Amino acid sequence: MRLSVVMSLCLLASCATETRHFRGVDPLRLTVDGSTFDIRLRGNLAEAIRINPQYAPRLGPLQARAGFAMAQVSGCQVTGVLGDQAVLTGVLQCRDATLIAMRTDYGCGDVVQWLEARRGGGFAAYACSPLH
Repeated sequence: MRLSVVMSLCLLASCATETRHFRGVDPLRLTVDGSTFDIRLRGNLAEAIRINPQYAPRLGPLQARAGFAMAQVSGCQVTGVLGDQAVLTGVLQCRDATLIAMRTDYGCGDVVQWLEARRGGGFAAYACSPLH
């Protein structure tokens, strides 16, 4: 019984833990269209860990939301997003090496527009506002 309690606590503690490459980087929290992410940046990579429960989320919409969140936090263009429904990693293409300072908590909602990316893909357009 004690072992199962300890194992359960260990699993819960690791749910929103950063991956090895992003260890030690403080996250910025961003909510995009009902999905809440902890975003971490290091070099030309960004990591989005979804921290809210969602029933059977599809990867396609989550990739668009995570890519948008990474772009908002970094101020860079996101050229690709890979991962699963919990942890997504994005490749950043930045014109300026400095990161834009942002508030730590934003709420974003889908405004039902599609932006065309250069390579034929696209990210949904969102409107964001600071949470108080």
